[in-house]
Amino acid sequence: MLAIDGGAATFYAGAVDLVLHRTETGQYRDNLASGAPSLWVALRTTGGEPPLRVGSRSQPIRPRASRSRRRATNLVGAVPMPAAVRDMVEAFVVEHHVEQPFFKRQRDRADPESLAHRRPTEKGKGR
Repeated sequence: MLAIDGGAATFYAGAVDLVLHRTETGQYRDNLASGAPSLWVALRTTGGEPPLRVGSRSQPIRPRASRSRRRATNLVGAVPMPAAVRDMVEAFVVEHHVEQPFFKRQRDRADPESLAHRRPTEKGKGR
């Protein structure tokens, strides 16, 4: 526990590696342009000390709804992006973002012959 302020406590839950992907730069750019860039943080309750730990990629965090008397064990939420992280993400977007034009995919037309009844083939041939 780092601090208590009224009814809220501030904890240090551990360090994490922030992994950025070049294919996600559009989402990073939108997050930065929102005016209040955020990071999503996943915490898992431990039932001991410390009471929370940061979720890891090897142990995916899946929020669960409380069932009967069981309490949810995963906490997921957005927190303000620190300035140092924002600067790093901005530099990553500048270096790696490639603007992709919007391309609306068209469905393939059905081939009526693909559903037609076919003659049986000779044994062992035709497959």
